[in-house]
Amino acid sequence: MAGGWGCPHEIDNICGHVQGRPCDPGMKGCVLAGRFRFSNEAKNRPPRPPRREPNGRRADPKHGGGK
Repeated sequence: MAGGWGCPHEIDNICGHVQGRPCDPGMKGCVLAGRFRFSNEAKNRPPRPPRREPNGRRADPKHGGGK
């Protein structure tokens, strides 16, 4: 038995969220876009740039924001 999941907006391979388009998880307008990592890197959002603290220094996420 293979594991997997299905999109709740897919009906007969058509996306119910992006009207009239074939269901392609991660496509522009998809409710899954940006919430999950896909094996197809083209569907993933680019990483966010590092945050800057008010003093102009980069926040260090490993040490509580550089404080």
